[in-house]
Amino acid sequence: MLQSSSSLTARFCGVTSCKGGFGVDFSVATDDFQSGISLVSQKILSHGVTSFCPTLVTSPPSVYHKVLPQISITNGGPHGAGILGVHLEGPFISKEKKGAHPELYLSTFESGAFQDVLATYGHLDSVRIVTLAPEMKRSSEVIQELTRQGICVSLGHSVANLSQAEEAVRHGATFITHLFNAMLPFHHRDPGIVGLLTSDQIPARRRVFYGMISDGIHTNPAALRIAHRAHPKGLVLVTDAIAGMGLAPGRHTLGQQVVEVDGLNTYIAGTKTLSGSVATMDSCVRHFLEATGCTVETALEAASLHPAQLLGIEHRKGTLNYDADADFLLLDNSLHVRATFIAGERVWSQDTFTM
Repeated sequence: MLQSSSSLTARFCGVTSCKGGFGVDFSVATDDFQSGISLVSQKILSHGVTSFCPTLVTSPPSVYHKVLPQISITNGGPHGAGILGVHLEGPFISKEKKGAHPELYLSTFESGAFQDVLATYGHLDSVRIVTLAPEMKRSSEVIQELTRQGICVSLGHSVANLSQAEEAVRHGATFITHLFNAMLPFHHRDPGIVGLLTSDQIPARRRVFYGMISDGIHTNPAALRIAHRAHPKGLVLVTDAIAGMGLAPGRHTLGQQVVEVDGLNTYIAGTKTLSGSVATMDSCVRHFLEATGCTVETALEAASLHPAQLLGIEHRKGTLNYDADADFLLLDNSLHVRATFIAGERVWSQDTFTM
């Protein structure tokens, strides 16, 4: 790394929760959906994102059936950040820990189990991550089949105890959706999903990764430090960004619901239920660095190397190794983005920046 006037490093988007931004909601099936996702892809270049996974929150099947065919896995470039695949957060989650997900559209695994998944989503061609609650009946066979198809299974919006979470990992789950949020709080006799960070029941050569919303709102800095110190190699920074990211405070949508944005706080309208974030990836990296006191390299790896490892694409993304994709940033010493490069080509820079 260069440590003079600017720093050079590979960079990769926090992969789990980018639900929209700049007025675009990925969970709303509009007629101009593709132009909306293109707008977000282009806008996030200035925040150091070279590739990402658009996220859909719990929705009726008709939304999945209309939206998913419109999202294709694409390479990034001057047109915008690349799309690695879709993250489906719900609807197979716990009613008790639904958070901002609409209860009306929550689902369970019935007699068909995996067939219920296919009926709900329509198809899985562009899907890369599925978040589900592992305590649900028949979840193990769903986890196994999703894993067999190369889809990352993430645990979240759940009341699972540690034993249920460990069983899910044994069946193939490898990720935790926004740690501490929408799950049972840590308890010394049964730490729940949080206990996976130090569990001795993880299969050999298997690493559990966990997402954290480092926006100063969703997770107290002390909790951020505890998680990082317990399992530093598994931490993946995520934004949990919604349509209000990049816009002025006010009312926006999150799928089928209305969200109120007040500063960095986002709530389901008329409640105090947190509903995503409006923080950008670069701001999350800076907050993580400040809150934990970690090294710059460690902070950047949480937004680059670790998510690439989670998806099994570290040979292409998240590093500057020989024959990788040459996606990287130029950052100043305070970790503000000066320029973004994809495949070695400069796709965004500050107006005053010159090579």
